[in-house]
Amino acid sequence: MPTDEDHAIEDLEDKEPVEQQAAEEEGDLDDNVELVEVVFKGNRRAIYYNSHKIPVAWGDYVIVEADKGVDLGRVGTIGDSLRAKRKAIKRKEVIRQADERELRRWRQLRPREEDAHRDFQQRVTRRTMPMKPVDVEYQLDGKKVCFYFTADHRVDFRELVRELAGVYRTRIELRQIGVRDEAKRLGGLGPCGRELCCATFLTDFAPITSQMARDQNLALNPSKLSGLCGRLKCCLRFEYPFYHGAKERFPKLGTHLAINGREGKVSKLDFFQETITLRFEGGDELALPVGSFKQEDVRPAPHETHPSGHEARPAPHSPQR
Repeated sequence: MPTDEDHAIEDLEDKEPVEQQAAEEEGDLDDNVELVEVVFKGNRRAIYYNSHKIPVAWGDYVIVEADKGVDLGRVGTIGDSLRAKRKAIKRKEVIRQADERELRRWRQLRPREEDAHRDFQQRVTRRTMPMKPVDVEYQLDGKKVCFYFTADHRVDFRELVRELAGVYRTRIELRQIGVRDEAKRLGGLGPCGRELCCATFLTDFAPITSQMARDQNLALNPSKLSGLCGRLKCCLRFEYPFYHGAKERFPKLGTHLAINGREGKVSKLDFFQETITLRFEGGDELALPVGSFKQEDVRPAPHETHPSGHEARPAPHSPQR
């Protein structure tokens, strides 16, 4: 039967859609055309065509086509690896490398975005709207300003959009994002002391479940398993294949092994060192390589049963090496 702790962990699972690149218009993909992933403010990423064969390299700043104008971003990934990631998107091109004048204008937008963010917060507060302003992003040419926010539910912000359009005299977009996207845009340091995975190398969000934590033998403590976004940590997902594969070769925790005429209980699994630790009746412990025992050495834990009521069976593991 699920415990309160189980329910607390499940509350950390994603129940909201993450920000997705809008599907607009799919063009024919020419295998001879180079694809370039461009990174914008807040780790927003988009894939562009380099039909004009502009010489670009990782880290270069480029001018790209945007909504009724142009924008500036930094080159992230180049090449065929992007073809598998490509969605049905409107065909947009890399125009040229950014010059110093455009870079200077791009840097000058940062203070304006900070001012717009404060203004956004004040207007939301005055209207007592159930939303949290997150960030503001100007398009390089100023023809569009995007206001990002989080909210528990859908929000009717039509009046606010009209108000902002009257103030900024340009095209206004209000975009609702999830809390994981918020962490990705703002960045920060995780509990491990490193920069957030979502703000560095993760490009897409995949579902993360509490079962992944269980399969990694982690204590189901919500404060330990949640990241800055308040959801389950991304590392539970991208580290899961390693643990899942390793677990197939180990006996289950709590099972008993007969070694050299003595029977001990499996008290610890070390997937990195590929060892198991046995605890014997006297309290002494012994660490063994995972391949140093045979199938017939494994015993179920005494009186251990599955929730179905059937006797537990030993987990599969590797044969003796």
